[in-house]
Amino acid sequence: MFDFFSDVLSGTVDLVSDAIDVVVENPGKTVLAVGATVATGGLAMVAAPALATAAGGAGLLGAASTGTAISTLSGAALTNASLAAVGGGALAAGGGGVAAGTTVIAGAGAVAGAGASAGTIKATS
Repeated sequence: MFDFFSDVLSGTVDLVSDAIDVVVENPGKTVLAVGATVATGGLAMVAAPALATAAGGAGLLGAASTGTAISTLSGAALTNASLAAVGGGALAAGGGGVAAGTTVIAGAGAVAGAGASAGTIKATS
């Protein structure tokens, strides 16, 4: 068991060391990657209500905590139920609610931006 934790710690230290080396060797590209990650995460956060509403309206998110099909809702009820569904359900039902749904969508946007910028940097190096 100790070997497992030692291997994980060693791998983590190596990964961090490699990341630091990349940042030191490529400061301009690092700034671009961080900027793209922040921009796409921020854009996804702003667009989260619209994205969740589109998914909910298309019937992709199932039912609200009340048992009503999300796709039958409209307006603010559709938006809030959709965001709550993405966030693991309503707060009253033990989920993360609207805030968690917004965070999930923003996080996915940031990850997509980081992946895209890392791929672009790798392709141009």
